[in-house]
Amino acid sequence: MAKKKAAPSEEAGKRSRASGVTLRDVARFAGVSSATVSRVMNNPDVVSEELRARIMVAIDHLGWVPHAAARALATHRTGTIGAVFPTLANEHFATAIQKLQESLEQAGYTLLLACSEYDLEREYRQVRTMLERGVDAVVLVGEAHHQDLQPLLSQRRIPFVNTFVYREGSESLCVGVDNHQAFFDFTTYLVGLGHRRFAMLSQDSDTNDRARARREGVRDALAEHGLGMSAAHMVEGFWGARVGRALFSKVMSTPQPPTVVICGNGSFAMGAMLEAMQRGYDIPRDLSLVGFDDFELMSELPIPITTVRVPSAEIGTLAAGMILAELAEKGSARSIKCEAEIIVRASSGAPPNARRKRGVADR
Repeated sequence: MAKKKAAPSEEAGKRSRASGVTLRDVARFAGVSSATVSRVMNNPDVVSEELRARIMVAIDHLGWVPHAAARALATHRTGTIGAVFPTLANEHFATAIQKLQESLEQAGYTLLLACSEYDLEREYRQVRTMLERGVDAVVLVGEAHHQDLQPLLSQRRIPFVNTFVYREGSESLCVGVDNHQAFFDFTTYLVGLGHRRFAMLSQDSDTNDRARARREGVRDALAEHGLGMSAAHMVEGFWGARVGRALFSKVMSTPQPPTVVICGNGSFAMGAMLEAMQRGYDIPRDLSLVGFDDFELMSELPIPITTVRVPSAEIGTLAAGMILAELAEKGSARSIKCEAEIIVRASSGAPPNARRKRGVADR
């Protein structure tokens, strides 16, 4: 007589339990049916808290570990969420990831993380690999992606959310600050201090839509006040404090150096400040220097840096909520705009000529 072959989920479940403990053993220990244990593992919200607690006690006591593949066969979900961030060296990305993971973990999901190093082709490959692993949804940064990425996710019906970006009218779910508006407002504040000669240290904008929006925000604010910025004062580089130092040196070597340098991210701002101090600039008497992101160290430098604060922890938490809402009911989540906040510190002030004019007037 041929031996009956077990169902795939049953076989997977047996293989996953070296101790020999089965789902049926958990049910017997808790005094419930096997179906109830299955519901607790796959749809905990439909089971009472008292019953869920009793079953979890049984699971902990017996040391049972459910097999992920078996659960995926039963629920058509793996309980994993993919996230691709440009880098973990950015303090704000790391904070957002931590909050994203905490919120997803509370809902029973595991985070699968990759770093693209600002390479859109690499980001696309990483997302494809995550889809092969069966992720239920994907968290990304920005709106600029490989041309085939969004069609791939749409074809697979995989929910995704773009973080650290908000744009009115975006066709994709997004949560973050309006980068254009943040830098428009920041520049307007600096114009109000009396500055007329501006420079900007920007991250490469070809593949970074956030950097591009920040740059355009500066230009649009200047144009509104009848001002402009020379090409020599709008410089770009990859990322990091060392790049920030080099870009700062470049703009300050021009025939008519700026009276204020706007840095498009926190690492550029800290690098520029170190270079300015080494060159003997008296900040802000000789030059105002401002940044973005509000990394913790920016407030601890000898000259604390004026910056725009981004609520990265809030972005991570909100992104998790949006993904969970989409998994519960497709189309239920809405894009969320977070507020950027200008934090004024010692590195910004009136330009030298305005200060001299005030001094004459005061006499």
